[in-house]
Amino acid sequence: MPHLVTRAEKRAYPFAMTTSAGTTRIEYRTCHLCEATCGLELHLDGRAITLVRGDRDDVFSHGYLCPKGTAVKQLESDPDRIRRPLVRRGDAFHEVSWDEAFDEIDAGLTPIRDQYGPDALAIYLGNPGAHNLAGLVYNRALLQAARTKNVYSASTVDQMPKQVSAGLMFGGGLTIPVPDVDRTDYLLMLGANPYASNGSLMTAPDLPGRLHALRARGGKLVVVDPRRTKTAEEADEHLPIRPATDALFLFALVHVLFEDDLVDLGDVAAHVNGVDDVRRLATAFAPEVVAPACGIEAAIIRRIAHELAAAPTAAVYGRIGTCTQEFGTLASWLVDVVNVCTGNLDRPGGAMFTRAATSTAGTFSNEGRGVTFGRRTSRVRGLPEYFGELPVVCLAEEIETPGDGQVRALVTIAGNPAVSTPNSDQLRRALASLDFMVSIDIYVNETTRHANVILPPEPELARGHYDLALYNLAIRNVANYSPPLVELEPGEVPEWRSMLRLAGVIGGLGAHADVDALDDVVVSGLVSKVVGRRGSNVEGRDADELTKALATRRGPERVLDLMLRTGPYGDGFGADPEGLSLAVLEANPHGIDLGPLQPRIPEVLRTPSGMIELAPEACVGDVERLRSVLERPLARDGGPLVLVGRRDLRSNNSWMHNLQVLVKGKARCTVHVHPDDAARLGFGNGVDVRVRSSSGEIVLPAEVTDAVMPGVVSIPHGWGHDVEGTQMATASRHAGANSNVLARTDLFDPLSGNAVFSGIPVEIAPV
Repeated sequence: MPHLVTRAEKRAYPFAMTTSAGTTRIEYRTCHLCEATCGLELHLDGRAITLVRGDRDDVFSHGYLCPKGTAVKQLESDPDRIRRPLVRRGDAFHEVSWDEAFDEIDAGLTPIRDQYGPDALAIYLGNPGAHNLAGLVYNRALLQAARTKNVYSASTVDQMPKQVSAGLMFGGGLTIPVPDVDRTDYLLMLGANPYASNGSLMTAPDLPGRLHALRARGGKLVVVDPRRTKTAEEADEHLPIRPATDALFLFALVHVLFEDDLVDLGDVAAHVNGVDDVRRLATAFAPEVVAPACGIEAAIIRRIAHELAAAPTAAVYGRIGTCTQEFGTLASWLVDVVNVCTGNLDRPGGAMFTRAATSTAGTFSNEGRGVTFGRRTSRVRGLPEYFGELPVVCLAEEIETPGDGQVRALVTIAGNPAVSTPNSDQLRRALASLDFMVSIDIYVNETTRHANVILPPEPELARGHYDLALYNLAIRNVANYSPPLVELEPGEVPEWRSMLRLAGVIGGLGAHADVDALDDVVVSGLVSKVVGRRGSNVEGRDADELTKALATRRGPERVLDLMLRTGPYGDGFGADPEGLSLAVLEANPHGIDLGPLQPRIPEVLRTPSGMIELAPEACVGDVERLRSVLERPLARDGGPLVLVGRRDLRSNNSWMHNLQVLVKGKARCTVHVHPDDAARLGFGNGVDVRVRSSSGEIVLPAEVTDAVMPGVVSIPHGWGHDVEGTQMATASRHAGANSNVLARTDLFDPLSGNAVFSGIPVEIAPV
């Protein structure tokens, strides 16, 4: 299903231009702007990108390219992008040297930690870090140096429920099964719109093309969503569902599977605990009981259950709409309960586990301790941590509430929580009250405008790239490394060096710690760990020997080489001469195809029992809360309108709104309202309306459309760039309104701490 860029597509991309003959060179790189990991063909004249194409020889994307890929040129040349360290003096930022910046950081952070302890510092890790090799390698060193419990990230904004359910069922936070899209006969998709997102927690270039191929070979695509998204329009069937009721719908499917004797666990039957518990829980969720609440007819629910059971192969996939709701973990859990009960877990065409080239857990041994949450709790509300981080709904109150352990300083890395987290107005006020703040970022945005020091990373083309996290969720086993394409210029510093130097300051080593020595400590620890791992391909080897073999590299590439060589396809430092290493990837600029997904149970399981836990205690204990939804009134019966988000192909993160190529055209930050609701409330298309929740209100244009179901309104995430003090000119001209002002910090999924953005009660009235 390769997608080759057509002439029409090239005309649609304004940066597909050539320069004078003989001045350009062609390089290849993996796009880092979303989870699809598409291959790019870049034409460079010195440092300047003159042409962007899809890499037709890329082993995964085969030439496919979405509009975001063309934005790489504008991102690299954006005049608003920070190029040198900035220090805030009063209300203005000033460029300084790197030494001056770190002296400022040392003078600001060290007294706070000395006086108030490590928990006075909080760290926030943003979404772009998932696409950043340096961040994924060195975040851990920074967190270890900080020794603070106040760690937050974008994970509790949009994906923690899936990590928690996967951890409870399979033993690891990234042990997430993904649909084997290229081989499945039936795909049931809930709360996902890959025609806009390109896939999420499912790495698959040209997912629209793959879905088209599914249907072309006689398969069926069913989309469950409150909105008639582009994905829903292209599906065989669209089932509109009331927001926050996905778990009810899924439980009803499970009910039918048991009631009609359709349960068949297939090849994983000998590795499943808790089937009878799930059978008992499902009895209360008959289709006739849940249909009025979720808005899908009982007969349709029964038909879908039978179709799933009868399909030669099938997979259920749920994404952001199933995570950003008050029952996010239950919905995420039930997605895989259905996959197990229909015999579609861990088999070709079903939901399968990727075997990434850098993976270690479960690669050589399935011994595991499972997951444990709540080892630490937040100071103010006592909310538990998940995978080492506290829910982001706690951050503002931890800053604003006086007392022992109050957060007084903050480090943000590639994140904009002032826009992307709940009750954004409260967090903005909290950020303004901090004693000191440091950000690693490319823009002065709604968050970093509060920083005392901003440290810029090097240009994207000057750094190496490997999708360390995303290849763990790929629908095919692949590996692709992109080397730096240009040299660093004077004054540019690799982000990994900034992170280690910052770790040195936070760890008490001062502003001028030896970064190379810190890097050696990181690598030494990783080598010692892998040679001590039972079943590793370097088990028992001399750690010094392996460290010396890595000595020609430095920074994240050295760590990546170690991970590749000790991974499931690795050369084991000579044990397998045909095995994988970074040098092998460097010799293959279009990547290496490691083959389709293969069954991995029981090898992949890391639960204490070594089994799939189909009925985790935490999920079982939350089922009664789910039943309460059955009693809620609907909008047509006097209940409130409810809000859901939406995504746009050109808008993956808030910082992309500063790229003209991605924001041009009609305004995208509108509120979608069904014609029946608009008529009842007395306004028409294009009218400015006020949307109000219990936490705040915003004003934006109404877009009256039957693409959203009655009783539901939809606003995109990540806008609201009309804030004084930012330095993002294009985003300011396309400001939009921040829907997260409407989200509440007291509304979250209790099993994962994930913020609720879907199903929020709102009121709408014309301005």
